[in-house]
Amino acid sequence: MSRAEQPSRRTVLAAALTAAVAGSAAPAAADSGRDAMAPTRVPARPVDNRAWVSYSDWRGGTAQGTCAVAGIRPGVVIDTPVGRTEYQDPHTGTTATWEYATWTAPAHRLAVPATELIASWNARTPGGTWLQVELQGTYSDGASTPWYVMGRWAAGDEDIRRTSVDDQGDGRSTVWTDTLAIDDPGSGLRITAYRLRLTLYRRPGTKLTPTVWRLGAMGSDIPDRFTVPATTPGRAKELIVPRYSQEIHKGRYPEYDNGGEAWCSPTSSQMIIEYWGGRLTPEQLAWVDPAYSDPQVCHAARYTYDYQYGGCGNWPFNAAYAATFKDLQGVVTRLGSLTDLETLIAAGIPAITSQSFRKEELTGAGYGTAGHLMTVIGFTAAGDVIANDPASPTDEAVRRVYLRREFETIWLRTKRYNASGKVVSGTGGVCYLYFPARPTARQRMALAAVGVR
Repeated sequence: MSRAEQPSRRTVLAAALTAAVAGSAAPAAADSGRDAMAPTRVPARPVDNRAWVSYSDWRGGTAQGTCAVAGIRPGVVIDTPVGRTEYQDPHTGTTATWEYATWTAPAHRLAVPATELIASWNARTPGGTWLQVELQGTYSDGASTPWYVMGRWAAGDEDIRRTSVDDQGDGRSTVWTDTLAIDDPGSGLRITAYRLRLTLYRRPGTKLTPTVWRLGAMGSDIPDRFTVPATTPGRAKELIVPRYSQEIHKGRYPEYDNGGEAWCSPTSSQMIIEYWGGRLTPEQLAWVDPAYSDPQVCHAARYTYDYQYGGCGNWPFNAAYAATFKDLQGVVTRLGSLTDLETLIAAGIPAITSQSFRKEELTGAGYGTAGHLMTVIGFTAAGDVIANDPASPTDEAVRRVYLRREFETIWLRTKRYNASGKVVSGTGGVCYLYFPARPTARQRMALAAVGVR
């Protein structure tokens, strides 16, 4: 998203909603202070994160033409297609015929009746394949939502253009790009349960198939708040994460959301992917102008781009992109505090946070933004946040230290005043987490402590 204090498309949609309601060891790290304690039981949080990842999970769903596959990384694939369909790509106008099969998850009852749900998935889609993720919710009065499309996705962009779907709603809930939201939370209406459905597509007559390793959704009911309680600083630690600036890419490939000025999300994603050892080959980068530095950032922008949203900031698309790298998985969630981030950092897991703020609200940033992603890589001895902020003029300038109290406020609040004095929305602790497909015991404990399986 753009670092400028201008509304992104996501922010415009969120503002409209607001108005309506008035493993392997972690890579090298530099740290200081006492040894970290094992994560302790966290208090009840207004977030429910459920994922289907195991062989028994995939066996437990309803398969129509799909089957579960075992192995180091279990998943679901096409077995025998149940039919054919034509899909006209709205972004190319091309119509093609596809074979398809489906897998539907069992109904999941939310521990926290939700005002918002965000789906995530991790998959491999060879050329000639793609997938669709849908979600159907159950309201607190017993009625059901339609089956909402939460994304049509492929790792590449030659067969279809990955896309969210606009104009989905039933007068009670609406899909805003990647988020299903109750239209009027003040009414008390909530989503109490949901089902997810995968549709896997391939070219007719081939044996190709997508493989889905992870599918889930995060439901949340974050209270309206302009501020949040202060937390006590924990352990000081800094992870050694590559530094990339989005700003050096200004003007490059403007077809992907006006070039690097708006590439905070893919730039942040690429930093953490490379922290975990993910690398792009020369063949993968051959399409990038050889005169451009950090071509992997251009690649990340292209392969996270949502052709309907018109940007690279679709949260699940970034998580799905990260999982195209060997032995990585990604999820979109909400965290409840900087203590949660400290728990993850202590286990060697950096995080990508989403926040919005006026220039004067974050000392040292030098800009204001209606929506921006940055990578949290550690904490100082005083508890301040060490972030790789892609909204920096050079790669060398990316590492920043932001005051703890300011950072936790701009990240965790759900309401704020913009530069015009208007009340607009905040992200309420949205976070991308990328971590190994086979986490260490310590990493599993840290993830469990913040509600991620």
